[in-house]
Amino acid sequence: MKNIFIKKSKGFTLLEILVAISIFLLIVGGITTMLMQGLRSNKIVLEQLSTQNEGRTVVKNFTNELRRAVASSIGSYPLEIVEPQQLVFYSNIDSDSWRERVRYFLDGDILKKGITKPSGNPLVYDPTTEIITNVALDIANGVTPVFYYYDENFTGVEASLSAPVNVSNVRIIKISLDLEEDPYASPEPLHVETLAEIRNLKSN
Repeated sequence: MKNIFIKKSKGFTLLEILVAISIFLLIVGGITTMLMQGLRSNKIVLEQLSTQNEGRTVVKNFTNELRRAVASSIGSYPLEIVEPQQLVFYSNIDSDSWRERVRYFLDGDILKKGITKPSGNPLVYDPTTEIITNVALDIANGVTPVFYYYDENFTGVEASLSAPVNVSNVRIIKISLDLEEDPYASPEPLHVETLAEIRNLKSN
């Protein structure tokens, strides 16, 4: 009697194929998730760096302009409006000899700057000629003041002057900004602030 040998197939069963595909998909899914998280983290870091640079530029320009505040070209006091979210002062911020009316104000979540040059004969600061530009976006201050005002007795620990502030008492101004480009991604708003003393109002 002859022995009959049945040669077993060396192929994969359907179950083995399904298991292999499942493992492959798990590996691909894990790698994809890690890549997406890495890209998201990198985006957040880049946004924070951009916001940080924007904040530094804003406070630097603001400080330089405010320190040079002086009487207007028609003799008005260097400070015109001192409010929690709006500041108006006079300063020569360009290369000509005129003193511009400079207005910083918060409009929603945008910090804006308005520049008005004197014109006419006699000279006037016509509000209709004001040129407004955006200086910082994504401001997260809300109702928190942007500007704080201090008198000549300020040493660094005293509270700011209470509203309404008398412009003649102001010697030092603080700008305080919370910047947040994406409130759903960044861990917390970036806070920037600086103090600027008005040189032409110093009493000592």
